[in-house]
Amino acid sequence: WALRLGDRSYVVAAHPLGDGGWSLAVDGREAEVEAVDERTRRIRSMHAQLAGPAGPKPVKAPMPGLVVRIEVEVGDEVRAGQGVAIVEAMKMENELAAEADGRVTKIRVAAGDTVGKDQILIDLEPPEAPEA
Repeated sequence: WALRLGDRSYVVAAHPLGDGGWSLAVDGREAEVEAVDERTRRIRSMHAQLAGPAGPKPVKAPMPGLVVRIEVEVGDEVRAGQGVAIVEAMKMENELAAEADGRVTKIRVAAGDTVGKDQILIDLEPPEAPEA
C-alpha cells in the first residue's frame, strides 16, 4: 500500500493476522494493529469507562478475621499475586495478595487487629516508573 501524509509518501506492507488484526511495516518499523468498526470502538470505550481506573486496588479483608502478620512495609514495591498479609478466619490462615503491581502507601492494620469483611488493610498506588 502507498500512504501519503502531507508532502511525504510511504510504502506500507500490510499482512492480515485474522480476527481484524494486521501486521504493518513502514520504514523498517513493524506494528500489530486491529481494525474495528465505529460501533465496536464505541462499545469498547464504554466498557473501559465502566471498568474504572486501572492499577492496583487496596488489599481488603475477604471476611471477618484476625490479622496474623503484615508482610510488607510502606514504600515496598509489590508484584501482582505477591502475599502482603496473613489473616486468620474460621481457624484458617489466609494469605492476602496484591491484585496488581504497586507500591505500598499505607498500612491500616497491625498484627493482632480484628478486621471486618471488606475492610481496607493496605493501600497501594501504581509502581514508580524506572528512571531512564
